[in-house]
Amino acid sequence: MKRKIIVNSNCYHKYGIEDSLKAIRNLGFHSVELTATKGWTEHIFPTMSFSELLSIRNLISSLGLDVPAISGHCSLMDEERLEDFKSNIALGSFFGASIIVSSVGEAHLKGGKETGDDVLIHNLESIIPVLEKYDMALSLETHGEHGSATRIKMITDRLNSPRVSICYDTANAVFYGNVQGTEDLEKAIDSVSYLHIKDKRGRRDEWDFPALGCGYIDFPSLFAVLDVHDNPSPLSIEIEFTSEGSSSIEEVNEALKTSRDYLENLGYII
Repeated sequence: MKRKIIVNSNCYHKYGIEDSLKAIRNLGFHSVELTATKGWTEHIFPTMSFSELLSIRNLISSLGLDVPAISGHCSLMDEERLEDFKSNIALGSFFGASIIVSSVGEAHLKGGKETGDDVLIHNLESIIPVLEKYDMALSLETHGEHGSATRIKMITDRLNSPRVSICYDTANAVFYGNVQGTEDLEKAIDSVSYLHIKDKRGRRDEWDFPALGCGYIDFPSLFAVLDVHDNPSPLSIEIEFTSEGSSSIEEVNEALKTSRDYLENLGYII
C-alpha cells in the first residue's frame, strides 16, 4: 500500500525551524509534522508573532513541503492546559494540518495533573467542537501511562468520535507501554490513524531511539498489520537519539538519510 511518509520536525529538537525545514527538503522529503510542544521543541508556537508564523509558512510553501500534521502535546487530563491545546489546534489549521498529535498526559513538562478516564473523557468532549471548527482530527499518542494502543483504545471507544483516534508510536509502545508492537497494534488497528515510526535500541527503559533500521523494532511486521487491515495511516519518522541528543544538525541529517534509505529498501516512495 502506498503511504504518505512524513518527517517529524522533533528530529531537529535542538535546531532552528528554518535550517530544519531546508534540511528535510534537501533529503528528498515532501511532508513535515511541525512540533509545537511547550518546553521541549517549539518550532512553531501560538505565542510567536503573526509575522514569524507567516514567514515559516511561506518558507514551507517555497520549499514545496506540506504539513499534514502537527505535534501539539499538552496534558489533556489537566483542564488548565486545554486552552493551550485549543490554541495549538488553531495553529495547526494555520499551517494546513488536518491532524494534531498529543499525548494524553504531559509529554515533557513536569508537574502535569494525573486524573482518571472520566475527567479525561469530559476534557476531550470539550475539545471536539474546536476540532470540528477547524476540520481537524486528534490523534492520541502512545506515551507515558497510556503507552499502549490497547490502553488508549479504552478511551477512544468510550469517546466514540470520528475526530479522535490513536497515534501509534512504535518505540514508545516498548519504552512506556512494555508491549511488543505487532500484537498491540493489531488489537487496536481500527482506532489507529497515524504512526510515529521510531526505532528502539538498548534496554527497554533506556532513552535510545536511533535511525530507522538501527534498532530492534520490527517495522516490516508492523507495516504488514496495517496492510492486512487496509489501514492507510501515514508514517511520520521520529528520531530522538540518546538522552544526550544529537551532536550536530549533520548527525540528524545522516540519521534521516539512513531512515529514508531503510524505507526505500522496504519499497516505500519518499
